Amino acid sequence: MPLTLPYPPSVNHYWRRVGLHTLISREGRTFRQNVCALLGGGGSRNPPSGGRIALAMDAFPPDHRRRDLDNIQKPVLDALEHAGVYVDDSQIDLLVTRRREVVPDGRLLVEVVEFPLCRCPVCGKDMS
Repeated sequence: MPLTLPYPPSVNHYWRRVGLHTLISREGRTFRQNVCALLGGGGSRNPPSGGRIALAMDAFPPDHRRRDLDNIQKPVLDALEHAGVYVDDSQIDLLVTRRREVVPDGRLLVEVVEFPLCRCPVCGKDMS
């Protein structure tokens, strides 16, 4: 079942350097808290059996500005881990991110499934 999430901050806005420390920015913490709230709060969930997963994201940006898709991946992966969707993002063996059309306020559709795959996360075609 796909998860609908808010559009994340770019990784360029997710981290902040404060003195000798690197911290998650206020914008990053807000995004992570919003994802946890949408998914029923942080805490333990049952990660996919076998522990290996594939994650597919459809990114619907909020406007037509130039954006690098790889800059939205890490905030999403960290927020999903924090929300308990999986134990650690090192479990992800396949990560697919696809840019879609612009929608007001932007959003993401995310699907997390067991790996190896039974169907393609992009086209839905059977892979057996």
